Amino acid sequence: MLFKQQALLRQKLFVLGSLAIGSVLYLVARVGTLDRLQPICPVDSRLPAPEPEQIPLRTLQFKRGLLHEIRKGNATKEQIRLHNLVQQLPQAIIIGVRKGGTRALLEMLNLHPAVVKASQEIHFFDNDQNYARGIDWYRGKMPFSFPHQITIEKSPAYFITEEVPERIFKMNSSIKLLIIVREPTTRAVSDYTQVLEGKERKNKTYHKFEKLVIDTNTCEVNTKYKAVRTSIYTKHLERWLKYFPVEQFHIVDGDRLITDPLPELQLVERFLNLPSRISQYNLYFNATRGFYCLRFNIVFNKCLAGSKGRTHPEVDPSVVTKLQKFFHPFNQKFYQITGRTFNWP
Repeated sequence: MLFKQQALLRQKLFVLGSLAIGSVLYLVARVGTLDRLQPICPVDSRLPAPEPEQIPLRTLQFKRGLLHEIRKGNATKEQIRLHNLVQQLPQAIIIGVRKGGTRALLEMLNLHPAVVKASQEIHFFDNDQNYARGIDWYRGKMPFSFPHQITIEKSPAYFITEEVPERIFKMNSSIKLLIIVREPTTRAVSDYTQVLEGKERKNKTYHKFEKLVIDTNTCEVNTKYKAVRTSIYTKHLERWLKYFPVEQFHIVDGDRLITDPLPELQLVERFLNLPSRISQYNLYFNATRGFYCLRFNIVFNKCLAGSKGRTHPEVDPSVVTKLQKFFHPFNQKFYQITGRTFNWP
C-alpha cells in the first residue's frame, strides 16, 4: 500500500516538474524572440517624442482679443491690472530699410499671437527732441502686452541715422535687430516714387529720377542723393556693427516677402525664438491688389494700405544698368558680412 502511494506521488511530481520546465523554456524562447525583434522595431521608437513647451494657441487667441479691446479703448483699468498687462520696451526693432518692406514685415509678424506691435513709427532714437523726452516717454508709446509677449516697433530711419546704434545699445545691448532689404536699384526707384507721389498731391513739380540719380557734371552716380545713399546697405551696417555683433541682426529678403512671404516669416520666428504659429492659412494672395493680404481668423482679414505697391515710373535702362554696376561691390560686401546672398544683378 505504501509502495503504491510513493509511486503515485513520484508520478505527480514528474508531471508538475515537466510543466514547470516547459513554462521556463517557453518564457526563455519568448524573451529571445523579443530580443531579436528589438533592433527592428523597438518599443521606444513607437512613442511620440515630447514636444517643446509652447504657449497654448487658444490662450494666445484670447489674449489677442483682449489686447484688441485695449487698443480700441474698451478695456478698463481693472482688466489691465487683472491680466498683468504692461507696456514693455521692445525686445526687437525693425530698423530699416526705408521702402524695403518694413510695414509689410511688421504687419505680417503681428499675425503671431505672441507678438504685439507699435502701430505708429515712434522715431525715438533718430529724433533728438523725442530722445530728450527719455525712456519712460518711449515706453509709454508702446502697446499693452502680456509679459510673455514680444513688443516690436519699426522706424526705418534708424538704419541710416548715425546716432541711433549707440542710443539703442544704451537701452538694450542684447536687443534683436531686423533689417529688410530689396534689390538696391529697385528700392531707390521705390523711394523716389513715394516722394514723387507726395509732391504731386501738393501740385508740386519734381525732377525725373534720372536727373536726380546721375550727377550732371561727372555723369556718374550721384551719391549725395539720399535714395542712392540709403541703398548702400553695407555702409550703414558697418556703423551698427561697432555696437552689436552680427548674430543680433536678421536680414529679411524684402523681394521674397512680396512673392512668397511664409518662408521669410518662419525664419524670423526662429530668430526671435518664437513657437511656429504663422501658416499659409494666414496669408492669401489678393489678385486685385497684386500682393499678399493677412488672415487673422475666419472673420478678420487685412490688406496693407493702398499706398503700398505703387506703380514705378519707367526708368532709362542705361541708368538702371549704371546703378546696378555701382551697387554691385557694396552688395558683395553686404553678402560677406551678413552671410546671406541675394540674386541681385
